[in-house]
Amino acid sequence: MTNIINDLCLIAGDGMKLHALEAGPRDTTRLPVVCLPGLARTNEDFRELIEALAFDAQHPRYVLALSSRGRGRSGRDPNPDHYSVPVELNDLLAVLAETGIERAIFFGTSRGGILTMALTAAKPQAIAGAVLNDIGPVLDVPGIVRIQSYVGKLPKPKDWNDAVRILKSVMEKEFPAFSEADWLRYARLSWQETSEGITGRTDPQIAVNLGEIDTSKPIPAAWEFFDGLKTAPLLVFRGEHSDLFSRETVAAMQARHPDMAAIEVAGVGHPPVFWDESTIAPVREFCLRCDRG
Repeated sequence: MTNIINDLCLIAGDGMKLHALEAGPRDTTRLPVVCLPGLARTNEDFRELIEALAFDAQHPRYVLALSSRGRGRSGRDPNPDHYSVPVELNDLLAVLAETGIERAIFFGTSRGGILTMALTAAKPQAIAGAVLNDIGPVLDVPGIVRIQSYVGKLPKPKDWNDAVRILKSVMEKEFPAFSEADWLRYARLSWQETSEGITGRTDPQIAVNLGEIDTSKPIPAAWEFFDGLKTAPLLVFRGEHSDLFSRETVAAMQARHPDMAAIEVAGVGHPPVFWDESTIAPVREFCLRCDRG
């Protein structure tokens, strides 16, 4: 098998261009995996996970990783109100239809996990299993406040060293164990080199709806969407230092879900990264379990 990750251009219902990465065989009985990144993140966050699942020597499977509108190489929407869960959910449904994915394992980091839970209201039969990365039906206010403080507001880096400095200024508490090489890697996933210098990979306007969240009171919970996942196996990751997703929420989720496993990733906050076997191996095993069940 040739280990190639392909670019895929898809079209949303309103004509917006959506970019995806895809790899692995479609002609297999193994379930495909659909990866959905965080609010201000792109499908580039999933390259290591794509490679591990799509090119597994014994159990290769098809993997598709989507960048929502306004992120990565997907089109930027002139109306920032469209950077919302309902619109992005409709985009996801269009992608599933265009790619012919009827049933899959969904891996959602943060905003991607919210989309996965919301999918239970629109197309529950599509979910054969779900992985939620540092996200659940209850969002803790401190995490929202921190994310509001920097999404769409980071200054333009002068060079890659400056990019690392900027990231550390807002995220060093989230990743206290990161090496300098890790920070540079994360910086290159957050910005890109263009003719205009180092520029962000996401539209700053995604911060508009985020800024309208009232953090003076608890964020409304979404248990009705989470409960829609009860018919599928569930694997949940939580960063040890997460300020968005509490241990109490994890425990409440386990009390409501009959088939949920939870893993706390030591030494990180929101959200854990999937760059090596320590986090990827449990996902691989979970996918095999979903295949069997």
